[in-house]
Amino acid sequence: MRWLLLFCFSLSGWAAFSQSSDSTRLLSEVVVKSYAANKSVTLVPASIAVVDSVQLQRFNNQSLVSAFNTIAGVRMEERSPGSYRIAIRGSSLRAPFGIRNVKFYWNGLPLTDGGGNTYLNLLDNASVEKVEILKGPSGSLYGAGTGGVILLNGWSGKGNQISVRSTSGSYGLFNVQTQAHGSIGKAKVAFTYAHQQSEGYRQNSSTNRDAFSLQLQHAIGKHGVLSSSLFYTDLFYQTPGGLTQAQYEANPAQARANAASNKAAVYNKTFFGGLSYDHQWNDQWSIQVGAYGSVTDFVNPTFLNYEKRKEENAGGRVETHYSFTTGSIKGKLTFGGEAQFFHSPIRNYDNVLGATGNLQAEDEIDSRLMIGFAQVEIDLPKNYSITVGSSYSFIDYKFNRLSTQPNIRQQRGFTPAFSPRVAILKKWNKNLSVYGSLSKGFSPPTAAEVRPSTSSFNDSLQAETGLNYEVGAKGSSDRFSYEVALYYFALDQTIVVQRLNNADYFINSGNTDQKGAEVTLAWTPFTNRQSVLRSMKWWSSFTWNHYRFGRYNKNGVDFSGKELTGVPPTIFTGGVDLGLGKSFTFHGTLHYTDRIPLNDSNVTYASDYLLLGAKLNFTPHFRGKQRIEIWLGADNLLDQTYSLGNDLNAAGNRFFNAAARRNYFVGLSFSL
Repeated sequence: MRWLLLFCFSLSGWAAFSQSSDSTRLLSEVVVKSYAANKSVTLVPASIAVVDSVQLQRFNNQSLVSAFNTIAGVRMEERSPGSYRIAIRGSSLRAPFGIRNVKFYWNGLPLTDGGGNTYLNLLDNASVEKVEILKGPSGSLYGAGTGGVILLNGWSGKGNQISVRSTSGSYGLFNVQTQAHGSIGKAKVAFTYAHQQSEGYRQNSSTNRDAFSLQLQHAIGKHGVLSSSLFYTDLFYQTPGGLTQAQYEANPAQARANAASNKAAVYNKTFFGGLSYDHQWNDQWSIQVGAYGSVTDFVNPTFLNYEKRKEENAGGRVETHYSFTTGSIKGKLTFGGEAQFFHSPIRNYDNVLGATGNLQAEDEIDSRLMIGFAQVEIDLPKNYSITVGSSYSFIDYKFNRLSTQPNIRQQRGFTPAFSPRVAILKKWNKNLSVYGSLSKGFSPPTAAEVRPSTSSFNDSLQAETGLNYEVGAKGSSDRFSYEVALYYFALDQTIVVQRLNNADYFINSGNTDQKGAEVTLAWTPFTNRQSVLRSMKWWSSFTWNHYRFGRYNKNGVDFSGKELTGVPPTIFTGGVDLGLGKSFTFHGTLHYTDRIPLNDSNVTYASDYLLLGAKLNFTPHFRGKQRIEIWLGADNLLDQTYSLGNDLNAAGNRFFNAAARRNYFVGLSFSL
């Protein structure tokens, strides 16, 4: 049945591609900011995926999970509602929870904190207009991280609108999003408030979030723009914990024993504020300067302890651009730096039925991250272009244990890392570009890895380093777009998570060999406003991962050659978008994930699964500027039992976190 559905989706795509077409351009050019390019994605010598607001709204507006999982090479997991992990080319291997080894930026400023963690669950997707995903080591401009970089962009400053969107669904889902954006004199303002709540599919998995976002832009003279981005989020979600295979098969909706009595949950209140200034000095020189700060109040009663911590972040980034022309050669030089400072007092207590008991440990952890970078991009004759860049990164941690007398002070610094990248692209014609790149990545342990849930400071962890070789081809025409990428990533000192007595700790596993292929296709065969079927688009993405441990010996056991833990060999996603009559649109999505090894020994696997989702939109037409949209949809129509967020190398073999079974949602939006 699964392979039959996959075949049918593929067949529908080829059938769509064979339809006759008119001269209307249906696939618009996608322009990206990644690598300071500001050009068509087909002319950037890197594997870059773009998710815009249209793609975000083809699913329910609960989270970014479904939209991100349409991207080849990207896997977003949800261990419980509100608890996210993201893997770009297998990079979630070291993330027991949260996001590691993938660096995030929000409107050009770091969202990933100075300790290496990212609270993506703080942002509601109503505040996100466009996402650019850079796959593989991107240190030449963005510093530490071998997984990749994700650029989140809010409102672009276009249009005046007030809108309200609301969605209700299974398992107590309720979401409301309000937005207002427009111009006031020389200023442009966008405000978003979003509330979301859910009871969750599993026991002890409810969530509640209130998110406020404010973005401002103000013209300074003729050549400058001052921008600010602020958000405040109050987030609560319960954590049901992992299940053994026997528990998962008997009742996947149950929570781990004592989850409810321990009141296992996460409370996160965060304020983020950023200010940036863009100035165009002349036709050649421009500069972007930004600074930000954030404060987090984080409380986490869990099975092992009751943790309270504060997190204070501050930092800045500057980019300078110089465009030049010499004869038939054009180029662009980008250089700058980035600094981040992180301070976090942490207290761990005994968890006494969801209340604090005796103090286990009281610590302070500080980090400093400094990055200097430079890149030159040159357009050569005969449609060649070459990009050469590198960053120089420095990071250190300071640890102070206050709960012992005398205090224990430790420091962990890492050898400054040089992360070069060289890429070349050839544009063969308007529909085809090919590229090749060589890049080196550097990823030191995060604060949560040097001070894991064992509450001890691990000063023996080494930074990951890796070399990525990649070739690819991409292009588009009026009705067809495609991208193919082949890569080999050799990663040394790979950091993997281990568990002992319910606590996480981390070790270096030697090296891994990661070979992969990613294919993305999209066709828009026709539009006919007079027909019942007025438009059709078919798209698909395919990911192939051949990831293996190289040298890896742990406690006298040799795991060399085993499949890399947590990485499925193949993933396929396909979809059909239909315009029906004057007022209806239909979105159908099929997603297949292969089985996943859950421990380093490859003894236990999560089963493969096939998901089918659908959404039908109705948009009545009015003469005025107001717009109403009504939708209904369903996820997991095949009613699969599957684990969307697995706990790797889990203590007690509690690997599985079951996702929701078949569920439905309805929604309404109004804008003017």
